[in-house]
Formats: sequence, structure tokens, C-alpha cells
Amino acid sequence: MSPGLSSPRIVIAGASSLLGAELRQVLEEGRFAAADFRLVDEELAAGLLTVAGGEPAVIQPVEEDSFSRAQCVFFTGSAAFTRRNAGAAQRSGAKVIDLSGGLLEEKGTTVWFPRLETLRGAAGRPEGSVFCVPSAPGAIAALLSLALQRAGLRRLMALFFRPVSEAGRLGIEELESQTTQLLSFQPTGHTVFGTQVAFSLLDRYGEESAQNLAEERARVRRETAACLGGTGIVPSLQVLHAPVFYGYTFAACADLAPEATAEGIAGACREAGFVLAGPGEAGPSNLIAGETGVHLAQPEGDPAQRGAWWLWGAADNVKLPAANAVRLAERLL
Repeated sequence: MSPGLSSPRIVIAGASSLLGAELRQVLEEGRFAAADFRLVDEELAAGLLTVAGGEPAVIQPVEEDSFSRAQCVFFTGSAAFTRRNAGAAQRSGAKVIDLSGGLLEEKGTTVWFPRLETLRGAAGRPEGSVFCVPSAPGAIAALLSLALQRAGLRRLMALFFRPVSEAGRLGIEELESQTTQLLSFQPTGHTVFGTQVAFSLLDRYGEESAQNLAEERARVRRETAACLGGTGIVPSLQVLHAPVFYGYTFAACADLAPEATAEGIAGACREAGFVLAGPGEAGPSNLIAGETGVHLAQPEGDPAQRGAWWLWGAADNVKLPAANAVRLAERLL
């Protein structure tokens, strides 16, 4: 925090989203609890009543002075909303932290999550004014690739299972209503996903849905490549729909050096920041709400292929990027 700024102004742009609400809560639990919060969002979300700093707060539309005197602006809404308003945020002189992916490929954007610099051999204070904090699967895929280099990584494939909370509150409500309707033998509504998502694993949503799994895969691949920056093996990635409310789960298969051992792989992952289950303990599930780490089961060798290892893990899809963004802000201000 800059000298003399005991109450920095922090703008959360996209404040009505699940990620925006989680980010605000994490900020208020730490050193930014006394900050002057300004909550803005799309016109449709303007006027919503929420809480900031323990006081009632109304989400405002973006206006000419929305970013005035801000020390930090977080973008937590859609990528399109971020791109429309990033210029004004930058002109205010604020540090811009994008969690939407909208600025990922813009010139001058620095991709960041904890331990990334160390694992890439570039430890030091983050430089620049515009930063992108990757989504949970983007950070996980990059972290796996960098961690497993120590075990002689040759190839990595990862399959991520996307929860409906990635579509926001409306996605959660649609899964809940579809589940109730199906159990009551009633026809289901599907205005958000355009198809039945309850009790279904899917590789795509309905044609009329604004949710697009192909676009999600593309985003995760771009984030992973940007995080690696040419320093690691870019994994093959897939993202599928899972009929769960919260939490990304994933299965990864790594082709490692023949001499790799379970203990060595587990140690490399632990040093990279993963939280590993103990030997003989059950692996993690999507029921890890509130956790800020990425949890892994113990690695298992594939009996059909020497050097092939399976990893199973989970992370809170909202808490993880929110916590990473706050840690970045703590280093910048």
C-alpha cells in the first residue's frame, strides 16, 4: 500500500458475479478490510443491493468517474465487459487485475498466480500495470506442467469437469430446478444451458445457449500457454460439463521419465504448492468449497505403460482465482 493511503480505493468491476462477490469477501478478510470499495457492473446489474465493508452498498453502472482515484481495479465480469472498460481503468492510473480473461492477449498484460515466477525461474516483484489472473483450470494446467518438469515430463493431458457455477447464479438455479423437475417426472427448463445439464456429462451445451464449452476450452488453453511462456510443455486439454454446483475436478495423465517414482512426483507437486492427500487417504472431490489451494490425490502409475502417471485433483473454481487476485494486489500495493 502506498504511503499515506490508509484506505485505498478499490473498484470491483463485475461486482454482481459470483467471482466479484467472492473477491470482495476475500478482500474484506485481509489487509484491505478498510478499503474504500466501489462496486460497478453491467447496466442490467446496476441497482442491486449488496454489502461492502460491512455496510449496505448498491452496485452502480460504469460511468465517467467510476475509476477515479482507484489504486486497484479488479475485473470479474464477462470478457466483453472487461474489454469495453479496461481503457478507462488504465487511464485512471490504477493497477488493473483481470480475472475474466478479457485482457489475456493484450500487449503489456502480465499473467500471474502464486509461485509462477519461482517455477519459471523469474522470482521478483510483479512488473507492469495490467495483470491477468487465470481461471482455476488455466492455473492448474500450468502448475502441473511446471511441477512435473522435475520428474522428466514428456507429455501431459488433462481433463477438467466444469461446474454450473461457472455460468453464475442463473446456472446454479437451472441445475437446481432441473434436478427437482426430473425427480418429479416433470419437463425441464433450459434457458441458460439450452439442454438438460442435471444428471448429464456433456461436451457441449445447446445451440441457443450463451454458454459455450468450446470457448471455455480455448480460454483455458490460452491461459495455460500464457502462464508457461515457453518454459514448459503445453498440455493437451479438454473441458467437459459436470452436473455439480461448485468445484472444478480434473484427471491428468503425465508421461514422465521411466525412473519417476510416486514419492518423487508427490514431492515435486507439493513443492509447487499442491495440497496432497496422505498415502492411503481418499482423494479430493468437488466438495472443497472455501479452499484456496489445489488438492491432489496421491499419483498412481498406469500398469499398462511404464512412465505414465495419473493424477486426480480438485479446486474451488471461485475461491482459487479470487484468493490469487488478492495475493497479487497485496504485492502490488
